[in-house]
Amino acid sequence: MVTERGLQVLRAIVEDYVETREPVGSKSIVDRHAFGVSAATIRNDMALLEEDELIVAPHTSSGRIPTDKGYRVFVDQLAELRPLTSAQRAAIASFLRDSGDLDDLLVRTVRALTRLTGQVAIVQYPSFARANVSHVEVVHVGGSRIVVIVVTDTGRVSQRTALLRGEIVETDVAVVKARIAALVTGRGIREGVQAIAGLLETPRSGDRLDDIVRAVARIVSEELEEFRTDRLVMAGSATLARRESDFRGSISPLLEAIEEQVTLLRLMSEMVADEQGLATSIGRENESFGLAEASVLTSDYDATGSHARVGLLGPTRMDYPSNLAAVRAVAHYLSRLLDEDEKAR
Repeated sequence: MVTERGLQVLRAIVEDYVETREPVGSKSIVDRHAFGVSAATIRNDMALLEEDELIVAPHTSSGRIPTDKGYRVFVDQLAELRPLTSAQRAAIASFLRDSGDLDDLLVRTVRALTRLTGQVAIVQYPSFARANVSHVEVVHVGGSRIVVIVVTDTGRVSQRTALLRGEIVETDVAVVKARIAALVTGRGIREGVQAIAGLLETPRSGDRLDDIVRAVARIVSEELEEFRTDRLVMAGSATLARRESDFRGSISPLLEAIEEQVTLLRLMSEMVADEQGLATSIGRENESFGLAEASVLTSDYDATGSHARVGLLGPTRMDYPSNLAAVRAVAHYLSRLLDEDEKAR
Protein backbone atom coordinates (compact mmCIF):
# COMPACT_ATOMS: atom_id res chain seq x y z
CA MET A 1 0.00 0.00 0.00
CA VAL A 2 1.51 3.31 -1.09
CA THR A 3 1.50 5.97 1.61
CA GLU A 4 0.25 9.49 1.02
CA ARG A 5 3.81 10.81 1.08
CA GLY A 6 4.84 8.03 -1.27
CA LEU A 7 2.20 9.22 -3.75
CA GLN A 8 3.53 12.77 -3.47
CA VAL A 9 7.05 11.49 -4.11
CA LEU A 10 5.70 9.73 -7.20
CA ARG A 11 4.12 13.02 -8.31
CA ALA A 12 7.48 14.76 -7.87
CA ILE A 13 9.29 12.08 -9.88
CA VAL A 14 6.78 12.23 -12.74
CA GLU A 15 6.76 16.02 -12.91
CA ASP A 16 10.54 16.37 -12.64
CA TYR A 17 11.23 13.62 -15.19
CA VAL A 18 8.77 15.14 -17.68
CA GLU A 19 10.43 18.53 -17.24
CA THR A 20 14.12 17.50 -17.24
CA ARG A 21 14.18 14.17 -19.15
CA GLU A 22 16.67 13.02 -16.50
CA PRO A 23 16.17 10.23 -13.90
CA VAL A 24 15.17 11.74 -10.57
CA GLY A 25 17.15 11.10 -7.36
CA SER A 26 16.27 11.61 -3.71
CA LYS A 27 18.56 14.63 -3.31
CA SER A 28 16.94 16.31 -6.29
CA ILE A 29 13.49 15.75 -4.78
CA VAL A 30 14.60 17.24 -1.43
CA ASP A 31 16.12 20.25 -3.19
CA ARG A 32 13.18 20.91 -5.52
CA HIS A 33 10.19 20.02 -3.31
CA ALA A 34 9.23 21.02 0.23
CA PHE A 35 8.75 17.58 1.81
CA GLY A 36 10.39 18.56 5.10
CA VAL A 37 12.14 15.19 5.44
CA SER A 38 15.65 13.93 4.78
CA ALA A 39 16.97 12.45 1.56
CA ALA A 40 17.25 9.10 3.39
CA THR A 41 13.50 9.16 4.11
CA ILE A 42 12.76 9.98 0.47
CA ARG A 43 15.01 7.08 -0.58
CA ASN A 44 12.92 4.74 1.60
CA ASP A 45 9.74 6.04 -0.06
CA MET A 46 11.32 5.53 -3.47
CA ALA A 47 12.29 1.96 -2.55
CA LEU A 48 8.64 1.21 -1.74
CA LEU A 49 7.50 2.79 -5.00
CA GLU A 50 10.01 0.62 -6.83
CA GLU A 51 8.70 -2.49 -5.08
CA ASP A 52 5.22 -1.57 -6.28
CA GLU A 53 6.63 -1.20 -9.83
CA LEU A 54 5.67 2.46 -10.03
CA ILE A 55 9.22 3.65 -10.68
CA VAL A 56 12.34 1.98 -12.02
CA ALA A 57 16.07 2.68 -12.28
CA PRO A 58 17.04 2.88 -15.97
CA HIS A 59 20.73 2.48 -15.07
CA THR A 60 22.72 1.24 -12.07
CA SER A 61 23.16 3.92 -9.40
CA SER A 62 20.96 6.35 -11.32
CA GLY A 63 17.85 8.13 -10.25
CA ARG A 64 14.39 6.74 -10.97
CA ILE A 65 11.86 7.24 -13.75
CA PRO A 66 8.14 6.43 -13.78
CA THR A 67 6.89 3.15 -15.22
CA ASP A 68 3.70 2.90 -17.27
CA LYS A 69 2.00 1.79 -14.05
CA GLY A 70 3.42 4.83 -12.29
CA TYR A 71 2.06 7.15 -14.96
CA ARG A 72 -1.33 5.46 -14.58
CA VAL A 73 -1.40 6.10 -10.82
CA PHE A 74 -0.28 9.67 -11.43
CA VAL A 75 -3.05 10.33 -13.97
CA ASP A 76 -5.76 8.60 -11.90
CA GLN A 77 -4.89 9.97 -8.46
CA LEU A 78 -2.48 12.85 -8.66
CA ALA A 79 -2.80 14.80 -11.89
CA GLU A 80 -4.62 18.11 -11.55
CA LEU A 81 -5.56 19.61 -14.89
CA ARG A 82 -3.82 22.90 -15.46
CA PRO A 83 -6.28 25.48 -16.79
CA LEU A 84 -5.25 26.98 -20.09
CA THR A 85 -4.08 30.57 -20.02
CA SER A 86 -6.27 33.28 -21.50
CA ALA A 87 -3.76 33.56 -24.35
CA GLN A 88 -4.08 29.84 -25.11
CA ARG A 89 -7.86 30.01 -25.06
CA ALA A 90 -7.81 33.06 -27.33
CA ALA A 91 -5.50 31.18 -29.70
CA ILE A 92 -7.95 28.25 -29.90
CA ALA A 93 -10.88 30.56 -30.55
CA SER A 94 -8.97 32.49 -33.20
CA PHE A 95 -7.77 29.35 -34.96
CA LEU A 96 -11.18 27.68 -35.11
CA ARG A 97 -13.27 30.77 -35.84
CA ASP A 98 -14.79 31.26 -39.31
CA SER A 99 -14.18 27.72 -40.53
CA GLY A 100 -15.82 26.99 -43.87
CA ASP A 101 -17.37 23.58 -43.18
CA LEU A 102 -16.96 20.52 -40.97
CA ASP A 103 -13.89 19.27 -42.87
CA ASP A 104 -12.18 22.62 -42.50
CA LEU A 105 -13.16 22.86 -38.82
CA LEU A 106 -11.67 19.46 -37.98
CA VAL A 107 -8.44 20.23 -39.84
CA ARG A 108 -8.17 23.49 -37.90
CA THR A 109 -8.89 21.60 -34.67
CA VAL A 110 -5.95 19.20 -35.00
CA ARG A 111 -3.62 21.98 -36.11
CA ALA A 112 -4.56 24.08 -33.09
CA LEU A 113 -4.13 21.15 -30.72
CA THR A 114 -0.73 20.08 -32.03
CA ARG A 115 0.46 23.69 -31.80
CA LEU A 116 -0.69 23.86 -28.19
CA THR A 117 0.86 20.58 -27.09
CA GLY A 118 3.62 19.57 -29.50
CA GLN A 119 2.04 16.10 -29.79
CA VAL A 120 0.29 14.29 -32.62
CA ALA A 121 -3.30 15.57 -32.62
CA ILE A 122 -6.23 13.37 -33.66
CA VAL A 123 -9.91 14.10 -34.20
CA GLN A 124 -12.53 11.52 -35.06
CA TYR A 125 -15.31 12.40 -37.47
CA PRO A 126 -18.70 12.26 -35.74
CA SER A 127 -21.03 9.44 -36.66
CA PHE A 128 -23.18 10.31 -39.65
CA ALA A 129 -25.48 7.31 -39.26
CA ARG A 130 -28.39 9.65 -38.50
CA ALA A 131 -27.42 12.39 -40.97
CA ASN A 132 -29.74 13.33 -43.82
CA VAL A 133 -28.77 14.47 -47.29
CA SER A 134 -29.73 18.12 -47.46
CA HIS A 135 -28.44 19.09 -50.90
CA VAL A 136 -27.01 17.62 -54.10
CA GLU A 137 -25.40 19.81 -56.72
CA VAL A 138 -24.10 18.88 -60.19
CA VAL A 139 -21.95 21.55 -61.82
CA HIS A 140 -20.87 21.41 -65.48
CA VAL A 141 -17.30 22.69 -65.80
CA GLY A 142 -16.89 22.12 -69.52
CA GLY A 143 -16.91 19.31 -72.04
CA SER A 144 -17.66 16.04 -70.29
CA ARG A 145 -16.34 17.17 -66.91
CA ILE A 146 -18.66 17.75 -63.96
CA VAL A 147 -18.35 18.42 -60.22
CA VAL A 148 -20.70 16.52 -57.89
CA ILE A 149 -21.33 18.07 -54.46
CA VAL A 150 -23.20 16.32 -51.64
CA VAL A 151 -24.12 18.09 -48.38
CA THR A 152 -25.66 16.62 -45.20
CA ASP A 153 -27.62 18.39 -42.49
CA THR A 154 -24.70 17.77 -40.10
CA GLY A 155 -22.43 20.02 -42.18
CA ARG A 156 -20.51 17.26 -43.95
CA VAL A 157 -19.62 18.28 -47.50
CA SER A 158 -18.26 16.09 -50.30
CA GLN A 159 -17.00 17.43 -53.61
CA ARG A 160 -15.81 15.21 -56.43
CA THR A 161 -14.81 15.91 -60.03
CA ALA A 162 -15.75 13.31 -62.64
CA LEU A 163 -15.23 12.78 -66.35
CA LEU A 164 -18.27 11.38 -68.13
CA ARG A 165 -18.35 9.48 -71.41
CA GLY A 166 -19.25 11.94 -74.12
CA GLU A 167 -20.12 15.60 -73.82
CA ILE A 168 -22.87 16.92 -71.59
CA VAL A 169 -24.85 20.14 -71.95
CA GLU A 170 -26.45 22.40 -69.34
CA THR A 171 -29.96 21.10 -69.98
CA ASP A 172 -28.70 17.56 -69.30
CA VAL A 173 -27.14 18.74 -66.03
CA ALA A 174 -30.44 20.17 -64.78
CA VAL A 175 -32.28 16.92 -65.50
CA VAL A 176 -29.58 14.77 -63.89
CA LYS A 177 -29.47 16.96 -60.80
CA ALA A 178 -33.26 16.84 -60.41
CA ARG A 179 -33.42 13.05 -60.73
CA ILE A 180 -30.57 12.44 -58.26
CA ALA A 181 -31.94 15.00 -55.80
CA ALA A 182 -35.35 13.32 -55.90
CA LEU A 183 -33.69 10.04 -54.94
CA VAL A 184 -31.64 11.19 -51.94
CA THR A 185 -32.54 14.68 -50.70
CA GLY A 186 -34.18 14.59 -47.28
CA ARG A 187 -33.24 10.93 -46.78
CA GLY A 188 -30.78 9.44 -44.34
CA ILE A 189 -27.36 8.31 -45.56
CA ARG A 190 -28.30 4.63 -45.53
CA GLU A 191 -31.66 5.30 -47.21
CA GLY A 192 -29.97 7.35 -49.91
CA VAL A 193 -27.52 4.55 -50.66
CA GLN A 194 -30.38 2.06 -50.84
CA ALA A 195 -32.42 4.32 -53.15
CA ILE A 196 -29.51 4.62 -55.56
CA ALA A 197 -28.92 0.85 -55.40
CA GLY A 198 -32.57 0.41 -56.43
CA LEU A 199 -32.08 2.73 -59.40
CA LEU A 200 -28.95 0.92 -60.53
CA GLU A 201 -30.70 -2.45 -60.33
CA THR A 202 -33.40 -1.40 -62.81
CA PRO A 203 -32.88 -2.35 -66.47
CA ARG A 204 -30.96 0.20 -68.54
CA SER A 205 -33.06 2.06 -71.07
CA GLY A 206 -30.20 2.63 -73.46
CA ASP A 207 -30.96 6.36 -73.38
CA ARG A 208 -27.86 8.59 -73.20
CA LEU A 209 -29.31 10.69 -70.38
CA ASP A 210 -30.19 7.57 -68.39
CA ASP A 211 -26.55 6.49 -68.61
CA ILE A 212 -25.43 9.88 -67.29
CA VAL A 213 -27.90 9.69 -64.39
CA ARG A 214 -26.57 6.25 -63.47
CA ALA A 215 -22.96 7.45 -63.62
CA VAL A 216 -23.67 10.41 -61.33
CA ALA A 217 -25.78 8.23 -59.03
CA ARG A 218 -22.81 5.87 -58.56
CA ILE A 219 -20.63 8.83 -57.60
CA VAL A 220 -23.18 10.07 -55.06
CA SER A 221 -23.54 6.57 -53.61
CA GLU A 222 -19.77 6.24 -53.19
CA GLU A 223 -19.59 9.61 -51.45
CA LEU A 224 -22.43 8.67 -49.10
CA GLU A 225 -20.62 5.44 -48.25
CA GLU A 226 -17.61 7.58 -47.35
CA PHE A 227 -19.83 9.54 -44.98
CA ARG A 228 -20.63 6.27 -43.18
CA THR A 229 -16.97 5.30 -42.82
CA ASP A 230 -15.20 6.08 -39.55
CA ARG A 231 -12.10 8.12 -40.13
CA LEU A 232 -9.67 10.45 -38.45
CA VAL A 233 -8.00 13.75 -39.17
CA MET A 234 -4.46 14.10 -37.80
CA ALA A 235 -1.70 16.67 -37.55
CA GLY A 236 1.77 16.80 -36.05
CA SER A 237 3.12 13.44 -37.19
CA ALA A 238 6.55 15.03 -37.63
CA THR A 239 6.73 15.56 -33.87
CA LEU A 240 7.27 11.80 -33.43
CA ALA A 241 10.60 11.99 -35.25
CA ARG A 242 11.67 14.98 -33.15
CA ARG A 243 10.71 13.10 -29.97
CA GLU A 244 12.15 9.73 -31.01
CA SER A 245 14.51 9.71 -28.00
CA ASP A 246 11.44 9.67 -25.72
CA PHE A 247 10.47 6.22 -27.01
CA ARG A 248 12.18 3.10 -25.70
CA GLY A 249 11.92 1.32 -29.06
CA SER A 250 11.05 1.98 -32.68
CA ILE A 251 8.42 4.57 -33.61
CA SER A 252 7.53 2.56 -36.74
CA PRO A 253 4.34 1.03 -35.20
CA LEU A 254 3.12 4.53 -34.36
CA LEU A 255 3.76 5.78 -37.88
CA GLU A 256 1.95 2.75 -39.30
CA ALA A 257 -1.02 3.34 -36.99
CA ILE A 258 -1.21 6.96 -38.13
CA GLU A 259 -1.08 5.93 -41.77
CA GLU A 260 -3.64 3.13 -41.54
CA GLN A 261 -5.98 4.77 -38.96
CA VAL A 262 -7.84 1.49 -38.26
CA THR A 263 -5.73 0.73 -35.17
CA LEU A 264 -6.24 4.18 -33.70
CA LEU A 265 -9.96 4.11 -34.43
CA ARG A 266 -10.28 0.79 -32.57
CA LEU A 267 -8.23 2.02 -29.64
CA MET A 268 -10.12 5.30 -29.33
CA SER A 269 -13.48 3.52 -29.51
CA GLU A 270 -12.52 1.16 -26.67
CA MET A 271 -11.10 3.77 -24.28
CA VAL A 272 -13.36 4.35 -21.27
CA ALA A 273 -14.01 8.00 -20.44
CA ASP A 274 -14.45 9.43 -16.95
CA GLU A 275 -17.31 11.70 -15.87
CA GLN A 276 -15.61 14.63 -17.62
CA GLY A 277 -15.42 12.77 -20.91
CA LEU A 278 -11.64 12.32 -20.62
CA ALA A 279 -9.85 9.02 -21.26
CA THR A 280 -6.21 7.94 -21.19
CA SER A 281 -4.48 4.80 -22.38
CA ILE A 282 -0.86 4.56 -21.32
CA GLY A 283 2.05 2.52 -22.63
CA ARG A 284 1.55 -1.21 -22.15
CA GLU A 285 -2.20 -0.70 -21.89
CA ASN A 286 -1.95 -0.25 -25.67
CA GLU A 287 0.10 -3.40 -26.24
CA SER A 288 -2.70 -5.32 -27.96
CA PHE A 289 -2.85 -2.48 -30.52
CA GLY A 290 0.89 -2.57 -31.15
CA LEU A 291 1.32 0.83 -29.46
CA ALA A 292 3.01 -0.10 -26.18
CA GLU A 293 5.46 2.77 -26.65
CA ALA A 294 2.79 5.47 -26.66
CA SER A 295 0.07 7.15 -24.66
CA VAL A 296 -3.25 8.31 -26.08
CA LEU A 297 -5.40 10.99 -24.43
CA THR A 298 -8.92 11.78 -25.60
CA SER A 299 -11.91 13.94 -24.78
CA ASP A 300 -15.45 13.44 -26.05
CA TYR A 301 -17.08 16.16 -28.11
CA ASP A 302 -20.72 16.46 -29.18
CA ALA A 303 -21.89 16.86 -32.74
CA THR A 304 -25.57 17.07 -33.67
CA GLY A 305 -26.77 14.38 -31.30
CA SER A 306 -23.81 12.04 -31.74
CA HIS A 307 -20.39 12.14 -30.19
CA ALA A 308 -16.82 11.50 -31.23
CA ARG A 309 -13.38 12.08 -29.77
CA VAL A 310 -10.51 14.47 -30.10
CA GLY A 311 -7.15 13.46 -28.70
CA LEU A 312 -3.38 13.29 -28.61
CA LEU A 313 -0.84 10.57 -29.35
CA GLY A 314 2.67 10.81 -27.95
CA PRO A 315 5.34 9.23 -25.74
CA THR A 316 4.46 8.04 -22.24
CA ARG A 317 6.77 10.78 -20.95
CA MET A 318 4.42 13.70 -21.52
CA ASP A 319 2.85 16.52 -19.55
CA TYR A 320 -0.45 14.78 -18.78
CA PRO A 321 -2.12 17.61 -16.79
CA SER A 322 -1.46 20.24 -19.47
CA ASN A 323 -2.24 17.94 -22.38
CA LEU A 324 -5.49 16.68 -20.88
CA ALA A 325 -6.53 20.28 -20.19
CA ALA A 326 -5.77 21.22 -23.81
CA VAL A 327 -7.71 18.26 -25.19
CA ARG A 328 -10.70 19.05 -22.99
CA ALA A 329 -10.68 22.75 -23.88
CA VAL A 330 -10.47 22.08 -27.62
CA ALA A 331 -13.25 19.46 -27.38
CA HIS A 332 -15.51 21.90 -25.52
CA TYR A 333 -14.88 24.64 -28.07
CA LEU A 334 -15.48 22.24 -30.95
CA SER A 335 -18.77 21.08 -29.39
CA ARG A 336 -19.89 24.69 -28.97
CA LEU A 337 -19.10 25.62 -32.56
CA LEU A 338 -20.96 22.59 -33.92
CA ASP A 339 -23.95 23.37 -31.68
CA GLU A 340 -24.03 26.98 -32.84
CA ASP A 341 -23.82 25.87 -36.45
CA GLU A 342 -26.69 23.40 -35.95
CA LYS A 343 -28.89 26.09 -34.36
CA ALA A 344 -28.15 28.45 -37.23
CA ARG A 345 -29.39 25.97 -39.86
